[in-house]
Amino acid sequence: MRVLVVTNMTPDPAAPSRGIFVRDQVAALRRRGIDVELLSFPGGGWNYPRAVPQIRRLLRRERFDLVHAHFGLAGWCASLAGARPLVVTFHGTDVRHPISGRLSRRLVGRLDLVAGASRALFGPESERPGLPKRSGATAVLPCGADLDRFQPSPRAEARERLGLDPEGRYLLFPAATSRPEKRYDRAAEVGRLAGARVLTGGAIEPGQMPDWVNAASAVLVTSDNEGFGLAAVEGLACNVPVLSTPVGVARALLHGIEGCLAEPFDGDSWAELVRRHLDVEDARVQGRERARWFSAQLMAERVVVAYQEVLGSPTEP
Repeated sequence: MRVLVVTNMTPDPAAPSRGIFVRDQVAALRRRGIDVELLSFPGGGWNYPRAVPQIRRLLRRERFDLVHAHFGLAGWCASLAGARPLVVTFHGTDVRHPISGRLSRRLVGRLDLVAGASRALFGPESERPGLPKRSGATAVLPCGADLDRFQPSPRAEARERLGLDPEGRYLLFPAATSRPEKRYDRAAEVGRLAGARVLTGGAIEPGQMPDWVNAASAVLVTSDNEGFGLAAVEGLACNVPVLSTPVGVARALLHGIEGCLAEPFDGDSWAELVRRHLDVEDARVQGRERARWFSAQLMAERVVVAYQEVLGSPTEP
């Protein structure tokens, strides 16, 4: 099976981890024997109309069994280029955004398979609409976490590699502070109440992110909405406590794991739980086995099944 994957999530120096989960899924699909070509272009402005002829030329030059686009606007580019059959995975902001979300939701009727990164994307969240209902095929196809990259390592060693104070009180807000839907203001409030420094993501190299997770006493996911919530899975994969608002897969992911929570944000109660972790030298939770539910390799197997169903051939890749 030969697949063209199209995405507008292209890393740059300011966001080196942008779209890393798409690349993780591509790598996992290749390990499953799928012949995948990745076409990645930077999002924004005129990059979208420029991508359409680029995709069209590739489709004319080479043969693909199907095209799989990640994010709604990349899906539009693939659709306008004549990609068929076309699968699009929507990841959250592309659906919920007040402007581009409308375009993403209009794309649904043109697709052979509509995939959401979580079931939550098929309904409203924080008063923002989800993917519209349709009569055609739908699926839940998250990218998943790379459990080979995200593994527990001693907190002291992670801090030493990063040059952090071995006695510091650290929490991790894994997103860029500039993204309003991620609500850094909430994480900062928890840090202030708990007497901890909040480390922030956004400009962290992918290879360094596991050290930043392991260096923190807890991971804070304070978002108004999430398509999936990969940072919470990566935290659990390192057995690091995770506190999350009930967005994406957080409720199912964190349910019953002592030391974690998936509840509406409340600064005082979150800070109380965080203090317990900060007061332990290397606080950990039993999270890695739960994270395996959402590993990149396991999610890739679901994607392969979805491809086979679209093509009408439930055979080996």
